[in-house]
Amino acid sequence: QVQLVESGGGLVQPGGSLTLSCTASGFTFTDSTMNWYHWYRQAPGKEREWVARISGRFGDSYYADSVKGRFTISRDNAKNTVYLQMNSLKAEDTAVYYCNRDPPLVWGLGTQVTVSS
Repeated sequence: QVQLVESGGGLVQPGGSLTLSCTASGFTFTDSTMNWYHWYRQAPGKEREWVARISGRFGDSYYADSVKGRFTISRDNAKNTVYLQMNSLKAEDTAVYYCNRDPPLVWGLGTQVTVSS
């Protein structure tokens, strides 16, 4: 089955860090280096919002203003995995985090990130 599986979420105190992983199953990143990979998040009672993306071809990355300077997206083609390094976490970063690609796949279960003291 072709899918992306998110992991790495948890409970962290404000100001802390977490690294999320998004691993491909049923395909490899080298199948198409033209794909972009994205992280999204959805907080309780809110719409899903885009967080960051990274290109397959050159590795260039872009971020939502709300996370710029705190989050870093990266990819390891050998491991078929995209990462989201999150630093200086805030309570408002609490959400379920999802990854997806262009062209999109069926949404996975996501991974819960809770920032709380």
